[in-house]
Amino acid sequence: MHEDTMGNRLSRIYTRTGDDGSTGLGGNQRVAKDHPRVAALGDVDETNATIGLILSAPGVPADIAGQLLGIQHDLFDLGADLAYPLDAQGEQLRLRAEHITRLEDLLDRHNAGLSPLKEFILPGGTPAAAACHLARTVCRRAERSVVTLSREEKLNTILISYLNRLSDLLFVLSRVLNEQGRRDILWQPDRTRAQS
Repeated sequence: MHEDTMGNRLSRIYTRTGDDGSTGLGGNQRVAKDHPRVAALGDVDETNATIGLILSAPGVPADIAGQLLGIQHDLFDLGADLAYPLDAQGEQLRLRAEHITRLEDLLDRHNAGLSPLKEFILPGGTPAAAACHLARTVCRRAERSVVTLSREEKLNTILISYLNRLSDLLFVLSRVLNEQGRRDILWQPDRTRAQS
């Protein structure tokens, strides 16, 4: 989009163009607001917003904050790939295989310092870890939405892989942010829970 167009678009918040229940995609295409592509875009946007919650929590180390900020930019690129349907040649737009490699490198690096899990853990612990768990669950929903859309329309296949690795990374980061797993809350099956 041309810079002047973007500036004009952002200077006026309401346009009234969506009052008929439709919304605009890339390439001047309009679809219903409940179209699977719009649902996927919304879930990716919500994933990005929940990562913002992690960043607003106290105690997030600077290196992790920098990594999450980079991921927020990636998610905007992912949304752009969703907003612009692939052309006839199926060319990828913004996300590429190296984005997956970057997430896998972060996963390996952060997971290396954690003790192996022997039990499931409950979402919670520190505020930053709890926000990370929330972001993980929203990211899984975004992944499901993109899979649903991929059954109807041709997509950049990297998008599904990226969301899959991101949800894994958010789980690992929740443990890192729980003081390297020391504040993880372990699931206790019903037979072992104290009765209240």
